[in-house]
Amino acid sequence: MASVKRLTILITGCSPGGAGAALAITFHDAGHHVFATARNPAKLAPFVARGIKTLGLDVTSASSIASAVATISSSIPDGKGLDILVNNAAGSYTMPVADASLDSAKELFDLNVWSQIAVTQAFLPLLLQSAASSADPTANRTMIVNHTSVGSVTALPFQGIYNSSKAAFAMLTQTLRLELAPFNIRVIELKTAGVRTNLISNNNVNTKGERLPQGSIYEPAREVVEKAMSQQELSKIGVSAEQWASEVATLLLGKNPPAVIWRGESALPARMASMMPCNMFEGMLKRMTKLDVVEHIIKESRR
Repeated sequence: MASVKRLTILITGCSPGGAGAALAITFHDAGHHVFATARNPAKLAPFVARGIKTLGLDVTSASSIASAVATISSSIPDGKGLDILVNNAAGSYTMPVADASLDSAKELFDLNVWSQIAVTQAFLPLLLQSAASSADPTANRTMIVNHTSVGSVTALPFQGIYNSSKAAFAMLTQTLRLELAPFNIRVIELKTAGVRTNLISNNNVNTKGERLPQGSIYEPAREVVEKAMSQQELSKIGVSAEQWASEVATLLLGKNPPAVIWRGESALPARMASMMPCNMFEGMLKRMTKLDVVEHIIKESRR
């Protein structure tokens, strides 16, 4: 895991059990100065025990973001700046698009899209400071790392709101990569596939007990759809968060990090699928999410 200097790294969304937590520990163990943040700072006690700096940060709150910027600005040497910002905080929401709550959808976009812009804008002065202080711009380590998903390029039934939020974030990332290149700031996207984290257990079905609304067009297949919405089967799939973090950190700290990092179980097939006609993989996706069973039940009920 090569690196030219001890880097100052801020990671959002570091609650234990998530990808951000694993990445924070990996960077810290590699000798870097890490700020692990989460909306609820009480959850960050395990990081304190490891000697990792922690900070409360609610990415949907302008005042919380401003407070975090002030704290970090005062805790790093003058002129040094922030070397890496990892925009990892995110939420999940599963529901057929036909039944989705617009309020819930907007809330998810606030977290997965708009808050990412807010955090990036707020910390950009510190990132610019880091880039400007580099003695050798060609070896500059300043970067913004945005955690999207293979879902940004792959349509999955009952996950349309989440995937579309990640697709929006992916396009913002591509645009930022172009716009910040003149300032020697790299912008890197993490297109993550199957990783065993708490993302699924924290979705609206598993934490709030949300189900299909009464009168849903999927009523005949309610049991199958609601089981698919819980993503129970998907939760069993994936590499460990520690393995994912190790692979991602190695690439980020390497000599020439790729613009897009595909990691996690089935990341390669997802990458291939993104370059092929969508109907070639739809059958596989339907079977994986039990949509083929739903189709059969719905068609039988309409005869």
